[in-house]
Amino acid sequence: MTTLTTTTRRRPLTVGKVLFWLLLIVLTVIFLAPLFWMLTTSFKTSNDATALPLSWLPRPFSTEAYRTILSTASATPVLRWFVNSLVTAAANAVLIVIVDAFAAYALARLRFRGRKVVFATVVATLFVPPFVFLIPNFLIVSRLGWLDSLWALIIPSAGGAFGVFFLRQFFLSLPPELEEAALIEGANQWQIFTRIVLPLARPALATLTVLSFLTNWNDFLWPVYVLFSADHQTLPAGLSTLQNSATTNYPIAMAGAMVASVPVLILFVAAQRHVIQSVAHSGLKG
Repeated sequence: MTTLTTTTRRRPLTVGKVLFWLLLIVLTVIFLAPLFWMLTTSFKTSNDATALPLSWLPRPFSTEAYRTILSTASATPVLRWFVNSLVTAAANAVLIVIVDAFAAYALARLRFRGRKVVFATVVATLFVPPFVFLIPNFLIVSRLGWLDSLWALIIPSAGGAFGVFFLRQFFLSLPPELEEAALIEGANQWQIFTRIVLPLARPALATLTVLSFLTNWNDFLWPVYVLFSADHQTLPAGLSTLQNSATTNYPIAMAGAMVASVPVLILFVAAQRHVIQSVAHSGLKG
């Protein structure tokens, strides 16, 4: 009796694989270099940041920029801006996911007259430049008495056309047999939506949450138009006031950018698995 043994051999390292890994390393350096430069510049002095030749490392190491943006609370309440941005971005993202999930499910699964026209109208708004809505939204917010309040940043963009389109395509990719089986078992439409569809759509919901959060977090133009007092500003609009019209203090600018990037990096690390799943299974072929 003979025993056949198989040995697993490593595949030979080809020129193509070497070039592939070199390309990945180069792209990694290209993406990380600006972040590293931003971090090191935030710990430089103003003279060191503009001295020639430029240096990647601070000489000397200084926390002056962080002390400046965090200690002068009366003139530049950066921590207050940080909280304002965090509250508005989180609330707006949650509201967008809720509203868009209901609208997308109705357009994907419910049958009613004019459904295709409604969906086409929603998609058509994606091709309209965002600044076209600036004045109408301002007038609506002004009539509602929301000027110079965080409500002006949370409510107007709650119904996002992209979220409706994105979630609708994901819902269409789900097997309808699951919902039909639930109907046979006696479940109603609300139970199917909340107990079957939404749990299966977690990757898409997580992706939409991240995208909505980042959009609101990075928004600069709209807060400048509707927020007037320093205490109500968000980070992008507030940090712009730290710079003089004639000169730029690069350490202060980079320190502000570092403060603004921390939640974004944490959110991406926490949600990257769901984002990858959503890209792989979103069913955008719909």
